[in-house]
Amino acid sequence: MKDEALKMKLKLIFLLPFTFCLFTSRVNALPGQTTDQVAAWIKAHPTLRPSSGETLLVRKSDTAAVRFIFQASVLAPGIATTGGDPGVIRTEQIDLFDLINGVTFDRLVESLRTIYGLGIYQDYQRARVVYAYPNEATVREARNTAAPLEEALQGELRLGDRYAYWIEIAKPRQGFPITGKIAILLKSDLDKLESELRNR
Repeated sequence: MKDEALKMKLKLIFLLPFTFCLFTSRVNALPGQTTDQVAAWIKAHPTLRPSSGETLLVRKSDTAAVRFIFQASVLAPGIATTGGDPGVIRTEQIDLFDLINGVTFDRLVESLRTIYGLGIYQDYQRARVVYAYPNEATVREARNTAAPLEEALQGELRLGDRYAYWIEIAKPRQGFPITGKIAILLKSDLDKLESELRNR
């Protein structure tokens, strides 16, 4: 019975159109809040409910070909740096891996809405794109230097009224993308991440 319930939750995340009635209460744990607040929210969330031993990192797997990861971190996204408050969450990230159906930007954005509700979804949709990659020069250089990963990575940084957002998929030249992520971050961490992405 427990296995069937888990499979049903994973289908809601991976295989079926998202049903937004799963989590309609007000979001009360986001970057900027304490690790305890966020851990309690994760534990009570009907989709994220972690297994024993999981607190800020939740892993779900329907099969080896389909995986979902949610992680809240006290670190800014990108290259790890020192500083900050070790008791305050700075980034929350959703990672999808799906060999069967693939991962698209639309699917990642729908996962954002499923986890956080309408308010964050609308903030993302209204957010201004501050950086998008790759550009044509990067693609040409990646092809000339045989760097398929640099060519495959496609993403955007967005600045909303409430938060900043990072969305990225790895789209190979042939086939479809099977992995991607979407992250919510503090607006104050956006410049650092943009600089790192522009220079990687």
